[in-house]
Amino acid sequence: SRNEFEVHYQPLLTCETGELIGVEALVRWQPPGEPLIHPGRFIALAEETGLIGALGDWVLETACRQVQRWRRAGIGGGELRLAVNLSARQLRQPEFPDRVTRVLSDTGLDPDALELEITESMLMEHGSMVIGTLHALRSLGVRVAIDDFGTGYSSLAYQSRLPLDTLKIDRSFVADIPGHEDGAEIAAAIVALAHQLHLEVLAEGVEST
Repeated sequence: SRNEFEVHYQPLLTCETGELIGVEALVRWQPPGEPLIHPGRFIALAEETGLIGALGDWVLETACRQVQRWRRAGIGGGELRLAVNLSARQLRQPEFPDRVTRVLSDTGLDPDALELEITESMLMEHGSMVIGTLHALRSLGVRVAIDDFGTGYSSLAYQSRLPLDTLKIDRSFVADIPGHEDGAEIAAAIVALAHQLHLEVLAEGVEST
C-alpha cells in the first residue's frame, strides 16, 4: 500500500548466441531512505502471514505488463519471455488459474510468453495438491518450470507426471563448474536428464562465459 516493492528483471540468455530471450521477475523491498531488502528477508514472513498471495499477484501483473511493453517495443525480437516464481500458497488456491487468465487478458501478454516456476521442495511437500493446478495452468498455454533442480530430493515419479517445459539447474552446481570436475559432471548429468525428458535447461547464476 506504500508502493515500497519493486520488480527487478534478471536477463535470460541463450548459450548459442548470447541473445536475450527472456527475463525473470525478482521482487525487492525498498523502504524510503533504507538499503534495498532482498526477498530472503521477507518472503518467509509474507508466507507466514498470508500476504504472499497479494504480493505474488502484484508481482505477476506488474511483470506481465512490463514485459508486454518491452515486446511491443521489439526488445528480444518482440518474443521476450517472462519467468515468475510461484509460492505454495498461490498454487494451493483453486482459483489461481483464473487469476492468471485475468492477468494475461488485462495485460495482453501471450500465454506462451509466461513461464511459472515452482521449486523442488514445494513439489515434494505439496505435489499431490498442486498437480491439478499445474495442469490447469498448462492448459492455458502457460509454461511451467522446476526451479533449483538438484537441491530438493525430487521424485522422478513426480517429474514424469508434471506438465513441465523447463528444468533450472541450481546456482550451487553452476558455481562449482569452473575448475571443479564434480560440479561439471553433476551439471552434465542434469542436462542429459532434462533432454531425455524433452525439457529445456536453464542454468542459474552464470557470471562468466
